Amino acid sequence: MSSYVYKTTRRGVLLAKTVSYQVRLCSGNFRHLEVLKDENNVAIVTMKRAPVNSLNTELLTEISSVLTDLEETKCSGMILTSFSDKVFCSGLDIYEIFKSKPSAIGTSFSTLLEVFIKLYGSTFPTVAAITGHAPAGGCVLGLFCEYRIMVQNFKIGLNEDQLGFNAPSPIVKLMINTIGHRNAELALTSGRLFTTSQALQVGLVDEIAKDRTEAFEKADGFLRRFEMIPPLARNFTKQSMRRALLQDVTINREKYTEGFVSMISLHEVQQSIAAYLDNLKNKKRNAH
Repeated sequence: MSSYVYKTTRRGVLLAKTVSYQVRLCSGNFRHLEVLKDENNVAIVTMKRAPVNSLNTELLTEISSVLTDLEETKCSGMILTSFSDKVFCSGLDIYEIFKSKPSAIGTSFSTLLEVFIKLYGSTFPTVAAITGHAPAGGCVLGLFCEYRIMVQNFKIGLNEDQLGFNAPSPIVKLMINTIGHRNAELALTSGRLFTTSQALQVGLVDEIAKDRTEAFEKADGFLRRFEMIPPLARNFTKQSMRRALLQDVTINREKYTEGFVSMISLHEVQQSIAAYLDNLKNKKRNAH
């Protein structure tokens, strides 16, 4: 089994595989990502947009670029994770959709759908090592991956309804595909956040880890399942099972983007977002 070490970086601590030679960085100069490859051509993609990996257009664009690079270099597998041991990803950057121009909101969401198409439809196996809370878009990133391993004592889910707007249609479909219609309906209409153990029970995550090290060991174990499976056959099977949703998002990407912009731009939704931001400010003020 592969071993893991902590590698200190300027922006935090990254858990990476030890390899027999120095890891190779993917091409590209990324501000919010660190990408390492091991000797088996497995990529470890670490989000490092402090403090909570909120998904702004820049981070989403970088993720999209990395996925293109991994396809071109025939990556054998990918582990998506976070620099933080508290938050995997907090979701879309709220400041990019609050009091923003429709064009800016549209660009952000369209880029998210671009990541949807590339990550959900990747030719290589993907696993999310969820090392902290994963609300909203953080949960979505996990859903884009084939397999999810989550560290205990955190929460995950699509809680958009709590913020005053609903999860977009393709995300709802993805949630239904993952945990079933009834569980998805109950969770989405209440904006429910699942504990790690609850998420395992409904199938939102596939395994629980006690800490980051075990999460990476289990992620490695998932990828090793396919060492003796011909990649072409595996990919054909994966694509056949995901084709309907991938085609839907690809064909209707512009329509879904326009719908999201219209919803977010509603006065009532903007008021709900404002109230949410005020609540965050009050919590920070009281914490000090």
